Amino acid sequence: MTYDLILRGARVIDPSQRLDAVSDVAFSGGKVAKVAPKLEPAPGTEVRDLAGSIVVPGLIDLHTHVYWGGTSLGIDAEEFCRTSGVTTSIDTGSAGPGNFAGFRAHVIDRSQVRILAYLHVSHAGIFGFSNRVMVGESGDLRLMDPITAVEVANANRDVIVGIKVRVGLHASGTSGAVPLKIALEVADAVGMPLMAHIDHPPPSYEEVIDMLRPGDVLTHAFRPFPNAPVTHQGTVKRNVLEARKRGVKFDIGHGKGSFAFKTARAMLANGFLPDTISSDVHQLCINGPAFDQVTTLSKFLCLGMNLSDVIAASTQNAAMALKRPELGSLKPGSVGDATVLKVKEGRFDYVDVVGEHMEGDRKIAAEGVVVAGRWWHPQAA
Repeated sequence: MTYDLILRGARVIDPSQRLDAVSDVAFSGGKVAKVAPKLEPAPGTEVRDLAGSIVVPGLIDLHTHVYWGGTSLGIDAEEFCRTSGVTTSIDTGSAGPGNFAGFRAHVIDRSQVRILAYLHVSHAGIFGFSNRVMVGESGDLRLMDPITAVEVANANRDVIVGIKVRVGLHASGTSGAVPLKIALEVADAVGMPLMAHIDHPPPSYEEVIDMLRPGDVLTHAFRPFPNAPVTHQGTVKRNVLEARKRGVKFDIGHGKGSFAFKTARAMLANGFLPDTISSDVHQLCINGPAFDQVTTLSKFLCLGMNLSDVIAASTQNAAMALKRPELGSLKPGSVGDATVLKVKEGRFDYVDVVGEHMEGDRKIAAEGVVVAGRWWHPQAA
């Protein structure tokens, strides 16, 4: 077989194959072609010597906001993905059924990097999220648009992976869990998973997760008090354990206000690892405290998770949550995406959303990405 690209001599970590070894990774025709200790190039094959680096399946950030120009919280997906080592960005509800067509035409379809989306059940998605205007789109039930949401989700199944709703004091005000009930009806109607945001009560953490179905995702799962998943005694709440048993997925969704070291330490001490680690990157947290996906991954590495589990939470586990098994793997025939990382040693300052600082001795840095079988940069032709 003739290869288009060979990544040579890196440590390859692919949790989907339980692989952790120095190997070459080859790509052909936009797919992963082969992983082996030594692969020979043909004339015209691009070879990149990555000895000393780590190659993993293309990172998936399960929670981002990339409707740049269409919403005030949107960031540029291509620049973010290149610098953060992300090859698949999941937009979580920036657009709703009333403006998803614009998001698709002007951002998703034009992007060189893969963008998939959870469709918001609210008509215009997260439309009032900025430094000067903060309007919870789930607080006015007149904005709930379930009928159109079903139509839009069915018409865009190639890029819509689920339904999004935000509930909590800031997102749904006095509407409480009612928007969640409406969103669940939409998710049932289209046969897709739901991602639920939770902030301050009401509703409570327990009320929200008790409503979620197997395969649904609770994002902001390691948030600080109030509505934290742990008790003041440091144990995991019973409802949280029961939700995991029935198949609810727990996602980090760091963001501006949704991740605390104190909560994470307690959850990890109880053996409760997140299913997926995501940045929830948007305009109000890209310059801190979230910064990007590799910084979010680094925090968990420094909190004691092993590197393979950290990588799995942004590759294999995220692909399974999306029901897209062709992503998040370097198995031959998988989508030809890969991320090149390096784990740097030193003294690094990390901060959470409540202002606690943690000094870590390691930092995961992105060194490059492969998209559709080719070394990629957003300015590339």
